[in-house]
Amino acid sequence: MRKSEALKLRHHIEKAVQSLDDKDALECVCLYQKWDGNGIAYAKDTKVQDEGVLYNVITAHTSQADWKPKNTPSLFAKVLIPDPTIVPEWEQPESTNPYMKGDKVMCDGKKWQSTIDNNVWKPGVYGWEEISE
Repeated sequence: MRKSEALKLRHHIEKAVQSLDDKDALECVCLYQKWDGNGIAYAKDTKVQDEGVLYNVITAHTSQADWKPKNTPSLFAKVLIPDPTIVPEWEQPESTNPYMKGDKVMCDGKKWQSTIDNNVWKPGVYGWEEISE
């Protein structure tokens, strides 16, 4: 395959993966366009990767070098369950990237499962049940 054909195919792949839900998207983060701070127009509801982490664009904008996804929660929402096969440590979500019903996390040495969608509370406070699996 020639380089021009590969680049064209890459463009189509990056466009096609935008239709995946977060769970499926997390299984192929490497297929998403890498964030670029050099004046790229990002549309709302697209996904980008930065430093191996997947983010949803929540506000349409033109990128700037100092607007990295991890530092701008008004523009990007980190997808919090990076690998569905691994139960991650709980981290405080923003209102833009809550945990969803069924998401599992570790917190204070215990495993928890969210019992509600749009969960922004710490496990043990509200919307979580301790599990033993």
